[in-house]
Amino acid sequence: MTWLWLTSFSVLTTVSLAGDLVSGHVLLSESRLSAVRKRLDYSGVVVWLEPVGPPNTADSAPRPGHTRMEQKEKRFVPHILAIQAGTSVSFPNSDPIFHSAFSNFSGQTFDLGLYAPGTSRTIAFDRPGVVRVFCNIHPEMTAVIVVLKQPWFAVSNAAGAFSIPGVPPGTYRLRVFHERATAQTLGALDREIDLSSDVALPPIAISETGYIEVPHKDKYGQEYPPVPDDHGGYPMGRK
Repeated sequence: MTWLWLTSFSVLTTVSLAGDLVSGHVLLSESRLSAVRKRLDYSGVVVWLEPVGPPNTADSAPRPGHTRMEQKEKRFVPHILAIQAGTSVSFPNSDPIFHSAFSNFSGQTFDLGLYAPGTSRTIAFDRPGVVRVFCNIHPEMTAVIVVLKQPWFAVSNAAGAFSIPGVPPGTYRLRVFHERATAQTLGALDREIDLSSDVALPPIAISETGYIEVPHKDKYGQEYPPVPDDHGGYPMGRK
């Protein structure tokens, strides 16, 4: 089998494949994170398939489900979450301190407000897009929820491996999201694939060159105040 896997920014490569289970792995390069450079941690890359032409409505119809993004040790777990539109996500607070999850970037905006340890709040994500999640108390807490229209997607593990099961035969556009890659880099990875049975894709190499992390503001569009010691109260008006 010949693979035509070009990386030109101006060419959308067409690859004839076969598939019902689509699998592969990603490789990250030019990263400034020690987890990537030293431990070769390639987790958190979202790979998905979009039908080219009208999809089979029975195959691509929303399958509302439920999942969770836990707040634990001042982190959102998992850090990267991919879901189909219509899925509800709970945000349990497993820390012994208050949290206040919100998003006001592109994608679906929401504000869960201030809530106590041992409690949880839930929101349904109905619109496809990239939702960047923060805590209004702890600026170091960040996460991304990628909401997709179709059900054919996966998130890479630490080894960079991913698999997308149950893909009906047809022609698809393969898309990729990585939070530390530019839109131009990700756009160059788009390609069309024709599927008719199981297939293993060639490696998907993603460069983090050009990525600049921009500090985010709180849900009011203001700079974060000094981080509380988590043993006392919180500033008034920042619920």
